[in-house]
Amino acid sequence: MLIGYVSDENYRALFDVAVEFQADGQHFSTRSTASGAVIADLSEGTYEVILQHHDFCSKRVQLQVQEGQVHQFRLLSTKLYGYAWPRCVSVGESSEFRVHSTSEYYLELWRYGKKKEYVRRIGTFDDHAPLANLQITPDGDYTQNGVDWNHVGYKTVTQKQRVTAPDRTGLYMFHLSNQEGKVFTFPWVVSPETPQADVAILASDLTWNAYNNFGGRSNYLNPEGLPQTPVVNSRQELRRYLQPSFGVYCFDEYAPLSLERPQPYLHIDLEEQLRDPIHSRMGCGMLHSEWRLLGWMEEQEIAYDYYSETQFHFDQVPLDQYKVLILGSHPEYWSKQMYDRLKSWVFESGGGLIYLGGNGLNCEVEFLDDHRIVHHDTDCTKWCGVAMDPPIPESESRYESRYHARQESEANLLGVVFSFAGIMTGAPYKVVDDQHWCFQGTNLKQNDLFGTESQHMRIPGGASGHETDKISPSSPANVHLVAQGMNPDQGGADMVHFQTPSGGEVFSVGSICWITSMLVDENVSKVSRNVIDHFIES
Repeated sequence: MLIGYVSDENYRALFDVAVEFQADGQHFSTRSTASGAVIADLSEGTYEVILQHHDFCSKRVQLQVQEGQVHQFRLLSTKLYGYAWPRCVSVGESSEFRVHSTSEYYLELWRYGKKKEYVRRIGTFDDHAPLANLQITPDGDYTQNGVDWNHVGYKTVTQKQRVTAPDRTGLYMFHLSNQEGKVFTFPWVVSPETPQADVAILASDLTWNAYNNFGGRSNYLNPEGLPQTPVVNSRQELRRYLQPSFGVYCFDEYAPLSLERPQPYLHIDLEEQLRDPIHSRMGCGMLHSEWRLLGWMEEQEIAYDYYSETQFHFDQVPLDQYKVLILGSHPEYWSKQMYDRLKSWVFESGGGLIYLGGNGLNCEVEFLDDHRIVHHDTDCTKWCGVAMDPPIPESESRYESRYHARQESEANLLGVVFSFAGIMTGAPYKVVDDQHWCFQGTNLKQNDLFGTESQHMRIPGGASGHETDKISPSSPANVHLVAQGMNPDQGGADMVHFQTPSGGEVFSVGSICWITSMLVDENVSKVSRNVIDHFIES
């Protein structure tokens, strides 16, 4: 009888796992096959199942064996992992640190701004029993409901693992290491108890989650749910690689993705410094890049308050008490509540929005509760036909984005919207209007190039790149083109500015690569400073 399959945290099939079934004083044993299959000659009934493999962490499972039911056993590897829950808190609030380690571990708290600042040592953690720091994930598709760490065996006061947020807003990183020499870092967003600055910055934690594959799923990998069997070879099995038109979004419904999971790609190496090139594939458009923005702000001595998008969704950002809101490199996934709140602030309350990214606000997400999020890619066939084979031309699509397919084009708010032209290329910008105030003090003239230097090593070439946004028919009538990226196929980012009837303003650079040029390109830095100063003083 096929009892089930066994896989790791990446939903990779595990071979040669020892599996023992115990019931009524009897013991039955088998080993998983090359596909991860667990096959045993068992009668129907209740069993305690024990799984062991020398490279993975053992566990016990209570299982009801029944003909025709296939169980998904999940084991954790011996890698070092951790995350804070909640990930985003206000000054004085606390989070629980949830760590998976095969040995005694050590935890420190650091703040990441213009430099990495040591805050304090949190402590050394172990317990009396062997391998007591191992975590236990649920079986099945735990990407939908979270990994639920620190649930089993963390009951007493001495076993509680909590830390109180410092009294200064910003990006904090936990530095985690263990006796085996493994190292892992994970982020913690700390917002102010009350506003302390004119400028608020949002961490793109919803986009971080959309790209998080921990558990075997993200919004780009198996977005509809886990396949029936674990993966043996990704290139031979996954829809992402088998559909020439990148047919990922071709389902009517998508399973939720939980925020309550480790995020390995947000790890920042201990040796990495603010001005170092960003080599990691995911870091170029996410946390590593966002840290560069915060570091630049502090070098420029511009005060800011730091919040997460999740906090913004739950109305924990007092937007009316700020003059300026800055969005980072790649704020791709937003809820309707967030979008409507921001648009009202800009168009009705005179707020100032500075969008320093690309492919932003492109897809609507829906919160089911405080951590489960549904990504609404359902209508993606209407947007450039990305789920169709062959895809329809972008010029013939009915909608400008996934957000447009459900609500309206984000160009209504940002002035620009992502298009595939120029994707995965990098280039400098060309000045289109050298009389615009954003170029004051730069000595840039009409048609001059700027933004040639970049820390972005995934898509090197300049400040316009990776993914770029352009003016569209949905842009406000008074949108003004200030500069334009020189990417091939007319794919350069449109840098735009416009004002709203209430006195609000929007400045958008339309490029994921912009922030990764701010620290290393003098003109990009000066333009950014001019924009922020103007918005604060307006």
